[in-house]
Parts: sequence; C-alpha cells; structure tokens
Amino acid sequence: MRKLTYSLMLFVLAILVAPAMAQSGQERAANLRAQLTDLQAQQADLQSRLAQLDEDINTENIERSLAGIGSTHPEDLREARRRQLEIQRKGIQSQLDTLATTRAHLEAAIAAADAQGYRETVGPNLSGDTTSIPRSTKAIVNRSSRQKHRLKRRRLHKR
Repeated sequence: MRKLTYSLMLFVLAILVAPAMAQSGQERAANLRAQLTDLQAQQADLQSRLAQLDEDINTENIERSLAGIGSTHPEDLREARRRQLEIQRKGIQSQLDTLATTRAHLEAAIAAADAQGYRETVGPNLSGDTTSIPRSTKAIVNRSSRQKHRLKRRRLHKR
C-alpha cells in the first residue's frame, strides 16, 4: 500500500513538474510575474488590515467597541479585547513577513527566468566562449594590446 502511495505521489509530482520544466524562460517569467502581482495584492490587503488593527488597538476605540456591553468588570473585557487584537496583529505581521521573503524569492526567480529567456533568444554560443565580445572585436582588442606591448619593448631597447 505504501509503495502504491509513494509511486502515485511521484507520478503526480512528475506531472506537475514536467510542464514547468518544459516552459521557456519567457513563459516562466510571465507566470512568475503573475504570481508576484497576486502576492502584491495580498500584501496590500494585509497591510490595510494591519493598519485597521493598529487603529482598533487604541484604548478609546476599544472602549467604544465595548460601550454597549455591560459588565461588572469592564477592565477585564477591555484587556481581553486588546489581547485578541494583539494576537490578530501578530498573525498578520507574520504573514506579511512570510510574503516579503516569498516576494524576494519570486523577484530572484523572475530575474533568472528573464536571463534564461534572453539566452534562449540569443541562441547557443557555439564558440565555447563565455564572454559576449564577438570574435572580430576580440581580435582587434588582442592586436591593439600586442601593438602596445611591442611599442613598450621598442622604447625600452632605445634607452
């Protein structure tokens, strides 16, 4: 039974990962940008909720929210409400922190996908060189550096 479960999970994983691997760099970058847009919308919603909670935590607003509730110990009710709001605030803040790290990872992935897309559009580098200077320009650069070296040697021998 466990083998069947593991093989089924492996199969599902392969089905999910294979299309992602087959995507071009540009498609992958577009998908990542869409995810980044969704993430930014989530961040904006959470930040507005955090601002609202910060406003609700004020003592005047806590007293106003509990004005219609009668109790022999209103200070306990206010303290319970403040704790509840603080817990919500910490939860939202941790979600925002998680979204911030996810956003950084997404931005790095977008940059990598853009670079991959650029490499795909440029095509393979058949010469095996890792630089982006064309061969003709390299020859000119090498020739000019050789000429400078010769001139230096001539100047040294003339002295």
